[in-house]
Amino acid sequence: QVQLVESGGRLAQAGGSLRLSCVESGRPSRLYAMGWFRQAPGKDREFVAVISGAGSAIYYADSVKGRFTISRDAGKNTVYLQMSSLKIEDTAVYYCAAGLVTNRAGNGLEYWGKGTLVTVSS
Repeated sequence: QVQLVESGGRLAQAGGSLRLSCVESGRPSRLYAMGWFRQAPGKDREFVAVISGAGSAIYYADSVKGRFTISRDAGKNTVYLQMSSLKIEDTAVYYCAAGLVTNRAGNGLEYWGKGTLVTVSS
């Protein structure tokens, strides 16, 4: 079983930066692809970014491309989401996910964290 714990969510100003972390434990595997998703109030959960197990393949949602960067530190079993040029519409609960099989939209990831809240104010 894999456990994922997100951290780093907080209140931030529009135009600012924030870094989220997700630590994988339980049965960590460097083969797992890792992804970030978010769910804004009253909206469906949406894909943000995904990185392959080796870190060689990375994909982003169009809404965050050029502003967010996903990365991973295999030695720390941690994946990061560096968020910059924050917008009010980035306000959401951000979830980390992991799995052996996924695609460019992060579909199929089977393990999920409980989320961390990011609030962007003007």
